[in-house]
Amino acid sequence: MEGDFEERAALCALNRIFGFEPKLGMSLVGNFGGAANVFSAGRKAVGEVLGPYNMKYAQQISSSAFDSAAMELEKLVSHGCRFIGYGEIGYPQLLRECDDPPLGIYYRGVSAPEEVFTTVGSPDNSGHPVSKTKTCIAVVGTRKISSYGRDWCERIVKAMSKATVKPLVVSGLALGVDAVAHRTALENGLKTVAVMATGIDQIYPSQHHDLGGQIASTPGCGLVSDYPPDTQAVAINFIRRNRIIAGICKSTLLIESKIKGGGMITAHLANSYDREVFALPGRVDDPYSQGCNLLIRQNLAEPIGDLAELMQKLSLGKTMLRHQEDFVEAVREYYKVQFNEDDLAQICSIAQCIKKNRGISMDEICQQKHLSFNALSNCVTQLECDGFITVDILQHCSARSNNL
Repeated sequence: MEGDFEERAALCALNRIFGFEPKLGMSLVGNFGGAANVFSAGRKAVGEVLGPYNMKYAQQISSSAFDSAAMELEKLVSHGCRFIGYGEIGYPQLLRECDDPPLGIYYRGVSAPEEVFTTVGSPDNSGHPVSKTKTCIAVVGTRKISSYGRDWCERIVKAMSKATVKPLVVSGLALGVDAVAHRTALENGLKTVAVMATGIDQIYPSQHHDLGGQIASTPGCGLVSDYPPDTQAVAINFIRRNRIIAGICKSTLLIESKIKGGGMITAHLANSYDREVFALPGRVDDPYSQGCNLLIRQNLAEPIGDLAELMQKLSLGKTMLRHQEDFVEAVREYYKVQFNEDDLAQICSIAQCIKKNRGISMDEICQQKHLSFNALSNCVTQLECDGFITVDILQHCSARSNNL
């Protein structure tokens, strides 16, 4: 056990030193036959392996760096966190297969990490259950999610929750797509993991403090980071974080993204790891769909369309999707007891207009239907409160799918 702690502390120290150069750190571990051996080899021997251009790293590999990491490990345990070194039980198998895996990851959750990232499979020949890697699906995209993106993100995650194989939904705890993916997973009984661009003791953004706490306190879920405690959120950290998201998952789903954005970086990283990438097609003139559309045109991502087909492509098996009712008929059926004939016809007409014109503004509906704004507002509020439509801050209306 003492030897395990020494190796873990050495990996933790090397992770601090080579966080942005994981290949270099891994090459040292391989050359010396273990992380602890790197620290006992001596600066000269380490310098010879690293070469003259990387001597700055050799100077950081010291007994003080090891001692600092050892104290950090003890402190982590007292805070309900832990460090999982490369090769240890609980380190995600698919991440190990990447060419630039971190030397270790920090983890926080009520379940052991091996329970989060693995599942019990069929018994072997001796009758003992065999653990296998859990199917992990990344759901990522823009922070400025549209009603279209939110609707589809929710539909996709709900479909996963009704599939034969229940995946682990992985995202980055950011605003927009990430938060929708995490929350929808939790609301529908799926497990979810948030990969953070800060230390494991931080929650960013601050608005997601409760969401992060919920994930950490839900069995089968967890928070993950490869950054040491006390690391704050800075721009460059998010790029390094994205490779962890892509590396953990067999498939990455991009919901909405500009041509340049974190979601696009994650998608390209997933491609570089030879993983599946899917993208949600969007309007040609929508900047937040241009990234998805570009990946599809370049054959770097498959388009997301039919949900049952998507579940099959994700190897999740069948999904128990309810028959999709006609939207306007569903509205009519819902309100036929509450409204008189004229009011029912009016709200159905408004619903049909919104269904045909996703993102239509309330002013545009008034013009098309020759309604006063007050009359329209009452109907729109009713439709929104009853879950038929969504209305964004600019009063653009979109039909919400009810096929799940």
